Amino acid sequence: MRMILASQSRYKKESLQRLGIPFECEDPAIDESPLPGEAPEALVLRLCVGKAATVSARCPGALVIAADQVAELDGEILTKPGTPEGARAQLRRMAGRTHRLLTAVAVTDGVRTGRRLEIHVMTMRPLSDEAIARYVARDNPVDCAGAYKIERAGIALFASVVGADPQAIVGLPLMTLVDLLGHFGVDVP
Repeated sequence: MRMILASQSRYKKESLQRLGIPFECEDPAIDESPLPGEAPEALVLRLCVGKAATVSARCPGALVIAADQVAELDGEILTKPGTPEGARAQLRRMAGRTHRLLTAVAVTDGVRTGRRLEIHVMTMRPLSDEAIARYVARDNPVDCAGAYKIERAGIALFASVVGADPQAIVGLPLMTLVDLLGHFGVDVP
């Protein structure tokens, strides 16, 4: 069966390659704006399932994998900052505090859809403005939920991370995905 990752993310692609299964990538190109009053859990699941459904409609017969991620601090959804200034501002708010990183994954064959949500509790170390500026200059995390790339130098920003699937932090929860794929008859390894 043809397998498609509904993403153009280099990090998600690299993560999925770890499983050793052949796949293609397709851009889902959906509107990722939160709906008014939408909870972080609802948003990340809606986006994930929407990406899978969009690509599945364009590629009938394929098994489509999609994932999405949002960070949440004090009940507020932290979107991708978009600019270095935005990244520095987000990191200043999060420094020395605990936030949640929500990662959803969905698999669909066009008829059935399985979805899961992984939540990590992330505590950042206290950070000076200088440390934040150095980090943003190094990793340029403008396209990342929470304004950090934990798979790179962003790991140094954290005092602790608590969650079940460590790969979820990078954007694609592989242990969770392997379980979902099993429900569609795909055995890994």
